[in-house]
Parts: sequence; structure tokens; C-alpha cells
Amino acid sequence: MWQGRRDRTGFREFAASRSGHLYRSACLLTSGDTHLAEDLVQETLGRMYLLWGRVSRIDNPAAYAQTVLVRAFLTHRRRRSAGERPVGEFPDRAGAAGGADPALRLTLLDALGRLAPKDRAVLVLRYWEDRSVEETAEAMNASSAAVRTRSSRALARLREQLGGSLAEFAGR
Repeated sequence: MWQGRRDRTGFREFAASRSGHLYRSACLLTSGDTHLAEDLVQETLGRMYLLWGRVSRIDNPAAYAQTVLVRAFLTHRRRRSAGERPVGEFPDRAGAAGGADPALRLTLLDALGRLAPKDRAVLVLRYWEDRSVEETAEAMNASSAAVRTRSSRALARLREQLGGSLAEFAGR
């Protein structure tokens, strides 16, 4: 009985400490769809709870949770009906980080939203999560070469989409 309480407490602490980071990553993966991001975080935490008794076998539970999040996102994208379309405008976001440029944020989220889901996942894992090629490959069930190729192509597409607007924001 005591062991079960300790596991639940440990999971609560883990969830409280990681949920914000998971949510921010999910928002990037979903191109700002906060509702879907919340659903993905809940699904991730639910899966982690089921594994929590065996978490001692996982070297890095935080990295494993990020992997679960990315896989949940990619699974969701495969299941999404052909009739669904992303919204054209992002909702207002209260409490944005001080000094953050909302126009830049919206431009980047919009550009990320126009990328294929796997391209978006590679960019988020590699450049937002600062994961290595090998870690990204493992999270996406792909080879390292595929991750390098997809990353290079996704960055090129992102640059094409942003065109001169990125230089406009960088000059501020």
C-alpha cells in the first residue's frame, strides 16, 4: 500500500514539473492549436501514468515523455479526417512572455502549421527540444539519415515560407 502512494506522489510531482514544458512543445507541434495541445499532453501523461510503476527502467522519464508526446501527435495526424482544416487565425493569448514579439510568434506558428506533421515534429525535437539526431530518430521511429534529410528539407521549406519576413523580424 505504501509503495502505491509513493508511486502516485512521484507521478504527481513528475506531471507537475513536466506538464508546462510538454504543453509548450505540443503547442509548437500543433501550430498553436491549444485545445489539441492540451489533449496531447493529457494523453501523454495518461500513458506515463500507466508506465509509472516501471519508470525505474526508463533512464530519462522527461525525455521519454517527450517521445510519447511526439508519437501521440504523429498518430493523431494520421487519424485526422480529411475534412478537418486548421483555422486561419490564432486566438489571443493572454500572459505571453515578457519581451516576446507576438507578431513573430504568430508568423512562426503559421509557418510551422504549413509544414507536414513529420517535418514539424523533426524541427520541434531538433531545435526546440535541442535533441540530437539520434534521439530524434528514436522518438520518431526513423533512421538518423532520414532525420537529417527531413530536417534539412523542413528548414528549407520554412525559409521559403518566411521569405523576407524573417529578416524583417530579425532587424527589430
